[in-house]
Parts: sequence; C-alpha cells; structure tokens
Amino acid sequence: MSLRGRLLLAVGAVALIALLTADVATYAALKNFLYDRVDQSLAATQQPLDHNVGPRPHPGDNTIDIGRFAPGTYVQVRDSDGSVLYTAPGRYIGGQEYTPEVPQQIDLGGRSSRYFTVGASEGGGPDFRVRASTLANGAQLVVAVPLDDTVATLNRLLAVEIAVTVAALVAAAAFGWWLVRVGLHPLREVEATAEAIAEGDLSRRVPGEDNKTEVGRLAHTFNTMVERIQQAFTARDATEARLRRFVADASHELRTPVAAVSAYAELFERGANERPADLDRVMTGIRAETARMGDLVEDLLFLARLDEGRPLERAPVELVTVAAQAIDASRAVGPEWDMRLEAAQPVDVTGDATRLRQVLDNLLGNALKFVAPGDEPRITVTGRRTDSGTVAIAVADQGVGLPPGADERVFEEHHRAHPSYDGRGLGLAICRRVVERHGGSITARNNPAGRGAVFELTLPSAD
Repeated sequence: MSLRGRLLLAVGAVALIALLTADVATYAALKNFLYDRVDQSLAATQQPLDHNVGPRPHPGDNTIDIGRFAPGTYVQVRDSDGSVLYTAPGRYIGGQEYTPEVPQQIDLGGRSSRYFTVGASEGGGPDFRVRASTLANGAQLVVAVPLDDTVATLNRLLAVEIAVTVAALVAAAAFGWWLVRVGLHPLREVEATAEAIAEGDLSRRVPGEDNKTEVGRLAHTFNTMVERIQQAFTARDATEARLRRFVADASHELRTPVAAVSAYAELFERGANERPADLDRVMTGIRAETARMGDLVEDLLFLARLDEGRPLERAPVELVTVAAQAIDASRAVGPEWDMRLEAAQPVDVTGDATRLRQVLDNLLGNALKFVAPGDEPRITVTGRRTDSGTVAIAVADQGVGLPPGADERVFEEHHRAHPSYDGRGLGLAICRRVVERHGGSITARNNPAGRGAVFELTLPSAD
C-alpha cells in the first residue's frame, strides 16, 4: 500500500474511533439522563400512593382503583410475602394494553427502593421501567411506566448519530485526501528530482530545503547527498581528464624523441658501429634524446602532481634574492646577454622557494630563446603594495614579441607561439600552474613601450 493510502487509512481510523467514542458517550449520557427523569417521575408517583393505600383487604380482592393517583402508570401493591394485594393497569399503547413482566419476588437488598427494567408480558410490547419500594404500612409498592417514548428518543438519536458519523467520515476522508495530497507534494518533488538525478542530471536539487519541517530537513539532507555525489563524479571526471591529458601529452611529446632514438638505433644496425665518426654521432644523439625524454617526463609528472592538488611548501620567501639567483644562473648559460635586476626594496611572499625559482628560471629561459646578443632581457621586482595586497614581478625582453592572439594561449600546454621554437611547450604551463597554486596570476603581453614581450605575475604579499 502506498504512503498516501496508509495515511488516508490512518486518518479514517482515527476519525472513526473518535466519532464512535463520541457517539457512545452521547448515547450513554442521554440514556442515563432520560432514565433518571423516568426514575424521578416514578419516585414522585409513590408519594400519593403511599398515603392512600389502606389496610390490607380481604384475600382475593386484588384490584383497587388507585390509577387515579398515577394516570397511565402500572401500579401493584404486594404483601411482604409477595402476594398481590392491588393492581392498576398501565396505559394503552396503539390501542393495546401492555403489562410489565414483574418478577414474583423482588428483593430490595435492604434498601427502601430499587429501580430496574423489564419487558412486557405480551409479545412485542415495550420495555418498562419499574420502581419497587416499601410503603409505610409494610406493603411493597411496584410502579412501572413504559419506555416507548424514551426508546424512541434514543433510537432517533442513534439514527442521527449514524447519519452524522457517515457524513463526518466522508468529509474526513475528502479533507484527509486533500491534506495528504498537499502534504505529500514536496515528496513528489523529491521523487521527480530523484528520477532526474537517476537519469544523469546531477544539477537538479529539491526545493524547500530552508523550510523548518520534516520535508525541509529531508530536502536539505537529500541535496547535501546529491552535492557530494556530484563532487565525487566531478572529481572522478577531473581525474580521468587529467589521466587522458597526461597520456596524450606523454604520447605527443615522446613521439619525436622515441622516433629519433629509433632512427639512431637503425643507423647503428646499418654499420655505424664500425665507423667511429658515425658511432660517436649516434651515441651523442641517443644521449641527447634520452635526456630530453627524461626532462619531458619530469615536467609531465610535475604538472600531474599540481593537477592532483598536492600541497606545496609554505614558507617565507624573499623574491629579490630568488630573482638574483635566477639571473646568476642565466648569466652562466648566456653571459653575452645583459640582464638587470631592479628592486626598490625586499619583497616577501609566502610559498615554495624552489617552485618560485623554477617559475623565474622558465621565464628567463623563455626570454633568452627570442633575443639576440646585445638585447636586454630585464627582470623587475616591484615591492610596492597594491589595494589587493599583492606584489608584481615582470620579465621583459627585447625579442620578437608575441604573435597576435598568442597572449591568450601562450600558457596552454604544448602551445608554441613561434613555430620555429622546438621546445616542449610545457615551461609556461608549469609557470601558470605554480603561480595559481600560490594564489596568484600570470599574464603575457607585448611591450607597449618597445620591442619584445612582458610576462608579469602577481603574488599575495606575505603581509
């Protein structure tokens, strides 16, 4: 059975029990009230009879006209041994006289009077309410009245109660159906949302989670569960995307050095091992391509670790010193280039000094690839504070600059702004990932004041 059916059944059962209880209580209360009224009338009938019943008559004289004291009431006077002394018939009902079927012996149980109900001596007659009491002369007085009016009243009440109960049950069922329908409307929304989620729409949410009701708490719990499921699927998709990208990147980048190594191996098989000059060239090429593959694998693994969210070291770093070290290393590689470091004051940030040095090395290396001897690649460290609490580092070169539109894609993996550049296309991608992991950003643009390009990164200040 559905929840709606169970709720309607429960509402109907509760309403039925309440109505039956009210009906029984009302019926019993009215019955007691009417019987008390009859008993009071019987008690009032005794008073004139008690003073007008004379001494015991002769035996066999068992009738006396005492009905005038209680019109329409059945009256009987008995001796203490139960012998009938006087009898007055009761009223006629529908043209027929009925008499109560009074027991031959009436035990008052030590009391002055007793009330009880008996049937009629004739078949189909009404019930009688009987009062038996002891008179002043020691005789026993039995007074009875038919209960036809009282029973008719009670039967009418019973009919009214049945009609009202049926009508109330129908109204309760109709109102309960409407109330259950309104109350279960949020659950239908939960059902519809769950079906949509089961079909793959994880963006759906159940409305009304802010309501301070049971359904509102259910909606909040359900939405929280779906949110976590969506996050899990998003994380899984991101992991799969990173894996696919890593495999694609590795395949793309390793294809050239593997082909080169294969070519050198083929030269070796064709007799290069017997010619010293060719052998030296083959071995040198194999070592170069192997080193290139090693560097490539290291870069790819480092990017994969960054994508996985592995934490970087967080410590105070003075960027002017890091920049000076990067310039010294670059001068060792290309001493013919003029490099300058301009800084008004020390600049402190919080981050991983090794990875920040790698960013500066990559930016310097990228600048050196596109300048000619005598040009001036320049690093500027600005220590001024901005409204956002950041510091800026700019690497400017005097090279060929960026092609149109390259400033938007230069930090993408494997993107080469200049087709003549034979690098791996991962250096600037690594720069962007490292800077973003430090809470900063990096941009590239052509130098508006002259030749070359400017790579500028911003990092949060340690202050």
